[in-house]
Amino acid sequence: MCGIAGIAYTDAAVPARPDVLRAACATLRHRGPDDDGVYAGHGAGLAVRRLAVIDPGGGQPVVRDEDGAVRAILNGEIYNHRRLREDLVRRGHRLASHCDTEVIPHLYEEYGTDFAAHLEGMFAIALWDERRRLLCLVRDRLGVKPLYYAVQAGRIVFGSEIKALLAADVKTTVDPQAISDFLSLMYVPGSRSIFAQVRKLSPASMLTWQQGRYTVKPYWSLAGRPQRTGLSARRAAGMLRELVTESVAAQQPADVPVGYFLSGGMDSSSVVAAARAVLPDAELKTFSVGFTDPSYDERTAAATVARQFGCDHTEAVVRPRAEDVADGLLSGFDEPFADPSMVPTYYLSQLAREQVTVVLSGDGGDEILAGYLTYTADRLARHYRLLPRALTAELMPLLLRHVHESDRRMTWQFKARRFVSNALESPGRSHYLWRVVLSEERKARLLHPDLLAALTDTYSSHAPHYHAGRGFDPLTRFQYTDTKVYLADDVLTKVDRAAMAHALEVRVPLLATPLVEFAFSLPGRLKMPGYQPKRLMRRAFADVLPPEIVRAPKRGFNAPMAAWLRGPYRPLVDAYLGREVLDRQGFLRFAEVDRLWRDHLAGTGDHSRELWAVLMLSMWAEKHRAYR
Repeated sequence: MCGIAGIAYTDAAVPARPDVLRAACATLRHRGPDDDGVYAGHGAGLAVRRLAVIDPGGGQPVVRDEDGAVRAILNGEIYNHRRLREDLVRRGHRLASHCDTEVIPHLYEEYGTDFAAHLEGMFAIALWDERRRLLCLVRDRLGVKPLYYAVQAGRIVFGSEIKALLAADVKTTVDPQAISDFLSLMYVPGSRSIFAQVRKLSPASMLTWQQGRYTVKPYWSLAGRPQRTGLSARRAAGMLRELVTESVAAQQPADVPVGYFLSGGMDSSSVVAAARAVLPDAELKTFSVGFTDPSYDERTAAATVARQFGCDHTEAVVRPRAEDVADGLLSGFDEPFADPSMVPTYYLSQLAREQVTVVLSGDGGDEILAGYLTYTADRLARHYRLLPRALTAELMPLLLRHVHESDRRMTWQFKARRFVSNALESPGRSHYLWRVVLSEERKARLLHPDLLAALTDTYSSHAPHYHAGRGFDPLTRFQYTDTKVYLADDVLTKVDRAAMAHALEVRVPLLATPLVEFAFSLPGRLKMPGYQPKRLMRRAFADVLPPEIVRAPKRGFNAPMAAWLRGPYRPLVDAYLGREVLDRQGFLRFAEVDRLWRDHLAGTGDHSRELWAVLMLSMWAEKHRAYR
């Protein structure tokens, strides 16, 4: 695991400045505290901070082929590097270390720009071919590792985080559409970033730059893959169990201590079960965090799984502090980000890093195996749309308007309101709306009026993926959209930034390519028969997991933000959501923010998600002095 940065110039005679490369790289020290490396040539330069996980003593931060014409840097891990190394040696290549990064320039020598298709892992890669004056930037298939870039002033600048680009003097302005998209979703989706001049390289994509011209093309896609028919549920569950176990085994190797995030849900529990099958006599270190609010606390379930598999289990209660947001979390996110689970993920990563350098997590299971309650809502909505509109569009909204709010997690009131508000939309749009925090109408009241004219509906970030998934059955089509947007831009972004703030590497075995391709080849009826989310995963591990874990409903990893905003985070609200601050920034109307806050304080409405979003936006703007 590392942080990478670099520059390539249109003019091949321009020398890359080592001081600029080191300045960009220095901003990423938290991602790689163990070592650094810089290559500064004519026309391009590469820089990397290294977290030594594989071959700590022998690996080099910047690797090269035999004659030094091809150089590469890596953020992440290549899980199949040993097999690739053996094949390359048979083909006559000479490799000097056991570091996984070293296979990359040799793969490029062998396969050219098709080399990424041979890699299995989580990675962001930069490769420079000095002879061809060609730069290749590559991001892994699901977007586990980040990579940003900007084309400006006769050069392309790239890095694992936006702060590296800013350190290389990339000039930026805030993108109003990104502000709008963030307020809808709590993250900036797609290839857009919060800055108009900075882009995210999309998952499963390669950017090639040569003499000032560049292209971005996908090298892998889930869409259009053949679907399995005639596979029984029993057979599918057995194949799933086997693939999960193989993936966990493939992601075990490390030359540093390894542990496991354990929430007590199906995904993390299944990963731990597979680890015990792979390592029957090893000590398995597991980590979980909980809350004083019992409706959010899952420590009992996690402890039950840990006992089942004889794990060395460590748990802690999250005790949120305002200074940890201002001085810790905010530094890890260069863009506004407001998924409330970022807070417990930050503390969980801090807890794990005290004992291990690498953890395996259960992230991705909900997307690939239909674990979200939104998929149940999608299926219910198909029937709801057939009912008389006098009931669905008039009576039900009227009745729910008088139901009292609650701070408890995912109450039936919250779910009912969300369902009735969105179920009558078209299937693709209603699925998108299940996750929306602020609708287009509510954003129009919140944003300054002069921002609104140039904005488009945030659904445009999802619609192309929903359209591209038209070859799937309805459930798998929704899963595909979530995998392309929510998984990459929310779930994986959250885990990467929160964990790397503590120099902790998080591996995601449920997102191994063979497992993902298998899951998307299955018909929806196998993954979620009727209204039973993640039924196939439950069946696959039912004989090894405690029955109460297999039967437990989907809970998710969340935080009691409504209470925290009134309590430990109240100083942040007072400091960053006042009239003077919001007027200086020029994005939000104070009167509307103040109305939300007063309603929340009075208990007449739970506006915690909206308030956390605008708080994170304001804190980000103040940190970056991003004013209009």
